[in-house]
Amino acid sequence: MRRSVRCSGSVVITRGGDGSTLGPPGVHHAQEVLQDVTRWMPLLMLSVSLGLGLAACERSPTADPKSESWSSIVAASRGQIVTMAMWQGDPSVNAFMRDYVAPHLQREDGVTLNLVPAQGDMIVSALMTETEAHRPSSAIDLVWINGETFYQLRQIHALYGPFTRALPNQRYIDWGNPFVAEDFQQPLQGYECPWGNVQLLLITDRKRVPDPPIDPQTLAAWIHAHPGRFTFDTGFTGMGFLKSLMYAFAKEPNALKGPFDRITYQRLRDQVFTWVDSVRSDLWHHGETFPASTAQLHQLFANGEADFTMSYNDGEVDNRIASGLFPDSAMAFVLHTGTLQNSHYLGIVDRSSHKAAAMVVVNFLISPEAQLRKLDPAVWGDGTVLDVTKMTDAWRERFDKAGSRVHAPQRSAIQSYARAEPSPQLMIALSHDFRQRFLHE
Repeated sequence: MRRSVRCSGSVVITRGGDGSTLGPPGVHHAQEVLQDVTRWMPLLMLSVSLGLGLAACERSPTADPKSESWSSIVAASRGQIVTMAMWQGDPSVNAFMRDYVAPHLQREDGVTLNLVPAQGDMIVSALMTETEAHRPSSAIDLVWINGETFYQLRQIHALYGPFTRALPNQRYIDWGNPFVAEDFQQPLQGYECPWGNVQLLLITDRKRVPDPPIDPQTLAAWIHAHPGRFTFDTGFTGMGFLKSLMYAFAKEPNALKGPFDRITYQRLRDQVFTWVDSVRSDLWHHGETFPASTAQLHQLFANGEADFTMSYNDGEVDNRIASGLFPDSAMAFVLHTGTLQNSHYLGIVDRSSHKAAAMVVVNFLISPEAQLRKLDPAVWGDGTVLDVTKMTDAWRERFDKAGSRVHAPQRSAIQSYARAEPSPQLMIALSHDFRQRFLHE
């Protein structure tokens, strides 16, 4: 049973019968935590303005395309505009979408890709607001999501599907890989399509830290010996770091597998928080404040104010060195107690009027061509969700030669340390509890 309550800014929060938050305030997948309703307003205003503008053009929902032939879907998509809500906090990602994906879609398929900044709670909030306003169709067609955002959108029936079987390029996806086929232990059921796969790594400067710590104990010892030189962000990546520590303190590897278990969560949360408390006085700014995002954490590292940063993209360090943000001596490494690996996904909004064109966009983004390009650290360095053994020999050879990185271990060297994302409810609870305990929010 769900119930809805109105909050400031006309944001609707849907809660389950157990009192768990299904809509805002939650936390993002892909991207950073957005708790303050004022931070949702830019997208909400964008959603309203786009909705009004499109309504003036008599935009109305179209027929369900997933049962049509692919040639019919492609034909129906020509001349359509697909509005995609995505995190835009990385210049490399923005350039990939703006300078490569959008021109290709316009040239080859006649589809215009309109990119708007939004993530996590902003997306959930905007779609819920549209529903509350009884808009005939959504101002957003395509969303970049995973984890708790996928969970929340499924709870409010905001996603279209199942659609992935209709995509020709889905035959290349590594559906046998649980890190791809499940999103925070949730079955996809055709309501989102895998787009990229990444693993959380720590990053340091080998000139400053020639022998990086590889577990919570040695990391704590390093922090005490070098006060003020380590911190983590309070967003998606920082919470991923804390979830990785949960695995380090768990008695068995499968402790966080399956549905959310509050007793197990509280036991591991308390151990992680005890670890944070033990090093807090020696963290950057004495642990009285934390960076709000990985972008801020990266800047602290680049400026020499901190000796570590971290990334959910195991190939990012090479990209940041190439862009000049990180020094050539930067290196990424994995905690030997394990770090989280996950995939990020693309979902089509159920009330979109441009479902056919959105499917064409997704199909291109999972094509060998697009996946190979974003695998290149000089472009993005984002891991592929494709199984290269399903490709032609020519494509397989190109993938085998691509994605080489110098400053991070190869995926094969860290795969054994990969840990599955816990349930989305755990992420929501951890973010809430951390903010309450350490940020007094």
